[in-house]
Amino acid sequence: MPSAQSSKSSVVFIFIAVLIDVIGFGIIIPVIPELIMELTGEGISRAAIYGGWLGFAYAVMQFLAASVLGNISDSVGRRPVILFSLAALGIDYIVMGLAPSLPWLFLGRALAGIAGASFIPAYAYLADVSPPEKRAQNFGLVGTAFGIGFIIGPAIGGLLGGFGTRTPFFVAAGLALANTAFGYFVLPESLPKERRRPFALKRANPVGALIQIRKYPVVAWLAGSVFLWQVAHQVFPSTWSFYTMYRFGWTETLVGASLACIGAIMAVSQGILSRIVVPSIGERRTALLGLACAICAHLGFAFATRSWMAFALLGAWLFAGLVYPSLNAIMSREVPPNAQGELQGAVATLFSIALVVSPPLMTQLFGRFSGPNAPIRFPGAAFACAALLTSA
Repeated sequence: MPSAQSSKSSVVFIFIAVLIDVIGFGIIIPVIPELIMELTGEGISRAAIYGGWLGFAYAVMQFLAASVLGNISDSVGRRPVILFSLAALGIDYIVMGLAPSLPWLFLGRALAGIAGASFIPAYAYLADVSPPEKRAQNFGLVGTAFGIGFIIGPAIGGLLGGFGTRTPFFVAAGLALANTAFGYFVLPESLPKERRRPFALKRANPVGALIQIRKYPVVAWLAGSVFLWQVAHQVFPSTWSFYTMYRFGWTETLVGASLACIGAIMAVSQGILSRIVVPSIGERRTALLGLACAICAHLGFAFATRSWMAFALLGAWLFAGLVYPSLNAIMSREVPPNAQGELQGAVATLFSIALVVSPPLMTQLFGRFSGPNAPIRFPGAAFACAALLTSA
């Protein structure tokens, strides 16, 4: 086990790397609807459906890559896998920024699916350097990086969108490649050679990874909860921009501001509140409290009629933001040190399956119930579905 000082430094390195990565990702979100409409000539309801299939392409590639990268990190170490993923993400943004047609956007999202698996070895890295009692808090730091990244990224993206829909992509590419260089020079390896295991294709394929976690009954049960949570939660990245532009007439700048607000709430939730709530009531009760708040928020979004209502409901994510790190920490206690990468790979595989299912589902619901031929005018149908899934 690394020294306390070394562990703290490593956690800081991962935090900064993930932060810069998420800033780059958040920059492009506000301009995606406008870029799709620009390339296709379609309205926002139809553009949302294309956006859902872009998310599907991302998810399929992440599904194929997730457990492979997690298991490779158990074999060769976390550092090279993290650096590879970050470099691939930079290339993806360049491809999307130059895309002359919709198929090029699909190619870019496919590359992003592979690169998006960088969070698997990042979580495994934290598991390597964290004592069991600190894992929930350190996993929460990754959530904090997401939160801060979504404060800065979408806000910048909304402003950069004023200089053209493609400008944010090139800025994001620069950040991702700079992040790669940063990691190359400052990120140490966390998994000693004596704790590594040989790479095995049987354990690296997505189905094999899921089969392996069946050896741990608590993990297998919780994995189902994580899956439903992720299917529901993906209503935000897949539908939020389209829904708020349609329902409230928001501009790219206001969409970016709302996402920045979500980021601020998540940062407070996972960076500060997690250190108060989790030790006080435990990981299980924290997860249940967060799920209850998420259900209320999703239903509120589904029926909101004013912009201020949407902003007010975001406050529920102070507790909803604690669900994933709490569940992840519970699962990490149930597996040995040399299988942490495999666990995170299996969880990411479930996350990828959720991404395969959720974006087409949520955007189809939005497009179907907001388009000109809608049987019932209910653009919030996707959020109602998310509430149902969260309560299941």
